[in-house]
Amino acid sequence: MNNASLANLLHEERRFAPPAALAADANVTADAYEKADADRLGFWAEQARRLSWAVAPTETLDWSDPPFASWFADGKLNVAYNCVDRHVENGLGDRVALHFEGEPGDSRSITYAELQREVVKAANALTELGVHAGDRVAIYLPMIPEAVIAMLACARLGAPHSVVFGGFSAEAVAARIQDADAKLVITADGGYRRGKPSALKPAIDRAVTKCPTVEHVLVVRRTGGPTVWHGGRDVWWHDIVDRQSETHTPEAFPAEHPLFILYTSGTTGKPKGILHTTGGYLTQVSYTHHAVFDLKPETDVYWCTADVGWVTGHSYITYGPLSNGATQVLYEGTPDTPHQGRFWEIVEKYGVTILYTAPTAIRTFMKWGDHIPAEYDLSSLRVLGSVGEPINPEAWVWYREHIGGGRCPIVDTWWQTETGAMMLSPLPGVTATKPGSAQLPLPGISATVVDDDANEVPDGAGGYLVLTEPWPSMLRTIWGDDQRYLDTYWSRFEGKYFAGDGAKKDEDGDIWLLGRVDDVMLVSGHNISTTEVESALVSHPAVAEAAVVGANDPTTGQAICAFVILRGTASESDALAEELRTHVAGELGPIAKPKRILTVTALPTTRSGKIMRRLLRDVAENRALGDVSTLTDASVMDLIQAALPTAPDED
Repeated sequence: MNNASLANLLHEERRFAPPAALAADANVTADAYEKADADRLGFWAEQARRLSWAVAPTETLDWSDPPFASWFADGKLNVAYNCVDRHVENGLGDRVALHFEGEPGDSRSITYAELQREVVKAANALTELGVHAGDRVAIYLPMIPEAVIAMLACARLGAPHSVVFGGFSAEAVAARIQDADAKLVITADGGYRRGKPSALKPAIDRAVTKCPTVEHVLVVRRTGGPTVWHGGRDVWWHDIVDRQSETHTPEAFPAEHPLFILYTSGTTGKPKGILHTTGGYLTQVSYTHHAVFDLKPETDVYWCTADVGWVTGHSYITYGPLSNGATQVLYEGTPDTPHQGRFWEIVEKYGVTILYTAPTAIRTFMKWGDHIPAEYDLSSLRVLGSVGEPINPEAWVWYREHIGGGRCPIVDTWWQTETGAMMLSPLPGVTATKPGSAQLPLPGISATVVDDDANEVPDGAGGYLVLTEPWPSMLRTIWGDDQRYLDTYWSRFEGKYFAGDGAKKDEDGDIWLLGRVDDVMLVSGHNISTTEVESALVSHPAVAEAAVVGANDPTTGQAICAFVILRGTASESDALAEELRTHVAGELGPIAKPKRILTVTALPTTRSGKIMRRLLRDVAENRALGDVSTLTDASVMDLIQAALPTAPDED
């Protein structure tokens, strides 16, 4: 981060006090901060007791070999039991767990008793297919109930799952299956996206040709479209799951037993397999879901609009809400299918009370117009959440006024795949909120902003967001690569976890996130490595070299802007730019498609050969150039700037 960007923080004067009625009956009050400050480990031990343990832990944290943590290590529990069975045993079997809304308009509601039966049958089916505790299972599914059921079935068996977002290409899926040595893949014939069926199984068919560890592909029938079948390997979900026994005794696993691996982009181009374990992770996602959303499971209807392929879907669709006995909405499709009021139609239909969505979506709704949400009854809403990237103050205020009716508190949450659960957020019954700020660490979390020398910055100054104490839901390592874990997260500031984000403390000491400081782009809430996109571009025969940056975008947070040097036989054209965009989408998935491709004759490099992406970002965002003194040839930037106005600006 340069000093100009750190200093460029709005002096936000608006404040919104918690609603009096909510504050009077809040799940978590201001004394939680005092308790956690007085005895941080005791606080987390108390939160662990919200779960059902087969063997209650007697030790809270083992930090004898930092940064490798063990939480509640002598305890044993089963995550699926905590998310499903115990609610049924407590007489809540008739409570709706999932209101599923398919994009075509089909819907079904699944009670906790029904969910228990489906999870048990799926676990028995996985056992029949040879899955045992410790085996890895890849999941590549649309947003349908079977995605949640599959995750819980894996957790029930102690088989770590690796969920891969259904928009990723065969190559990206194969890399993740290979890294995890997955034994089984669970997919579907397809899902519905933007008004039409979208096939998923063909990508898996291509991927598993490179994955010798995969023994079976378990396929959910969703669209009913034609499906290529590989006898002996492929198994229909309904053929094997439906005939299973409805009884299964869940085994209790040690708190540090692996629960899942979730891959996130890395600056080296190879995705990082973030490993989360069982007891500490479930403790923190369960507590934060209860605290930050003020969840009242008897009366609330909760809706997180994320996909289960991302960490938000793991923590705040599957594990956090279900561990708390929540009733929630699960929506398959996009916000504009079949019309731009679809989200608000769903809020009205189910009486949603808590909505958790991304700034990208909020800015899109703003662009579509105030009149669309105004056509629906949104009076059931009582708490609004934001996740995925920093939210700009005007989008925050629009969200509050046009979706929350000027009465709903907004919890702007900061956390990552690596942190596992929320780390910074207002509490809706405690915090006077500020538009655009995640404000303070949650009770039990230690975070601050430091300068280049690891000194905590004073109020009003900026630097780097760091976490200074271990937390229960922290990643334990990068799958199969402890050294990369150390190098990536713990090498920048000794003894501190560096999150990769710039931040500033305002005059009140509240924290404002300023975005990534490395070469990972945040596009619509999804981390995408510049290296991965550059590699995809260079794999096209027309491209000799490429540099990619994330440029500020009013809708997606960052948009991918690519600077390419063509091979001698290729010539610049709109058709080639579109071909390259399509090529990247084919290699990495549509989310990684560059918005803009600019052909240049040279790239700005230092004398050591490093591409100066900072300068390219200046160009892409039409800013004055920063320091060019380290460039081999400063005139390169003049050539690039001269070419910029003619660059095709793709949608």
